[in-house]
Amino acid sequence: MFEKVNPAHPDKVADRIAGAIVDLAYASETNPKIAVEVLIGHGICHIIAETSTLISKADLEKTVRRLAGNVAVDIKLVPQDIHLVKNQCWKLRCGDNGIFLGLPITEEENKLSEIAKSIYAAYPTDGKYILDGEKLVICQSHVETKKLQAAYPNAIVNPLGDWTGGTDVDTGATNRKLGSDMGSSVTGGGLHGKDLSKADVTLNIYAHLLAQKSGKPIHLSCAIGDAFVDGKPYAELVEIARDYIRAVGGFEKFAEWGLI
Repeated sequence: MFEKVNPAHPDKVADRIAGAIVDLAYASETNPKIAVEVLIGHGICHIIAETSTLISKADLEKTVRRLAGNVAVDIKLVPQDIHLVKNQCWKLRCGDNGIFLGLPITEEENKLSEIAKSIYAAYPTDGKYILDGEKLVICQSHVETKKLQAAYPNAIVNPLGDWTGGTDVDTGATNRKLGSDMGSSVTGGGLHGKDLSKADVTLNIYAHLLAQKSGKPIHLSCAIGDAFVDGKPYAELVEIARDYIRAVGGFEKFAEWGLI
């Protein structure tokens, strides 16, 4: 059983805005320290960012409106906690405590991801999809239900009928759709709106990649300040995650679909 949402879902819009803000930080520094939370809906976007990198509010507003349209933007920027900053002064270390689980992507997850991406390519509007064995549920906004029903005759399509979706119908919050991003490997922290010193990002990516390579579950844990994880320097794992983020096109692009 798996649920997938597309990049126009309000929660993913929040993730994408957070990712785009992290991209702004990385455009200024090689190893910025930043954590961003976004709440958006009904004409307003709230942003709280703890950051060591100077980012202009004008750039933040431009980013929000590029991804979410003409909404009001409420911004709170504060420095990163001094203890967290000191933890990273001399070299990259784990920026948080955490437990992590990497799992091979299942056939069901692959199948639903392909369906979601195919529908979104044709209709780039808010959508949510569920696959539970043979049961397929498709909720896609701004498209006639009968069109999707014809393409997927055995699916349950738009149970409430044609709908509009988006942030005027629902609110979105950062990291609220981790099941969509990670499948059954969800453990603790979130993937989005954080720099690579945060274990929530680096170790989730590392565990995921290792699970795909080995075909086996990968279990990891860390304490804040750890310089080694899985027998490797944390800085080395950061570079693995950095290469992955670069390959997908940055943190904003990573936020569109997550790891699956």
